[in-house]
Amino acid sequence: MMEERQTVLARLRSFINNYYHLSDKAFQQLADLARIQELVKNEIVLPIGQVSKHVYYIHKGALIAFFTDESGNTYNKNIFLENRLAGSTVSALLKEPSGFTLQAIEDTTLLVFDYERYKELIYANDELKNFYIAYLEKNWVIEKEQREISIVMETAAVRYQKLLNEYPGIDTRIPLQHIASNLGITPTQLSRIRKALKKKYPNQHM
Repeated sequence: MMEERQTVLARLRSFINNYYHLSDKAFQQLADLARIQELVKNEIVLPIGQVSKHVYYIHKGALIAFFTDESGNTYNKNIFLENRLAGSTVSALLKEPSGFTLQAIEDTTLLVFDYERYKELIYANDELKNFYIAYLEKNWVIEKEQREISIVMETAAVRYQKLLNEYPGIDTRIPLQHIASNLGITPTQLSRIRKALKKKYPNQHM
């Protein structure tokens, strides 16, 4: 387990350094908060209606965030793959029940951080604060705006191709109904898109 922990922490550090380069001391302070959690496929890490108390770094595997309406229809809010942070930030910030379920859809290895201790450390350490700001700007400002524009201005086929380019092989890992929901279309529409792309690019994996 020690060797595995070092491997997971090394990947976490590489992930963080893509946003802001941390000193050994700053990274160690963060690493000291982390514990490894192993999830099996379909295991729920955060049930809807529960207050979120953790932040998760995905070392291996995949999580989905989804909610279900009164008619039983399921809607995908987000898909989280390796080398991403996941959790319900709104729930953790406001200490209110999560509006979605967070579930593993593959066997998954996480680094788990207690949210309150994580936040306290960020507030107390300028290096970690700089990382946090850079991460929020890229993932919750820039990417959010780009996604909103894409939904309005681009076809579902273009959005699907962009998803494949960003996450090669996602269509073989994530159930297609979740991908369709994430794109804002029906599974039937996605099936048509995949058939059309396969016909247009017969040698390209879709």
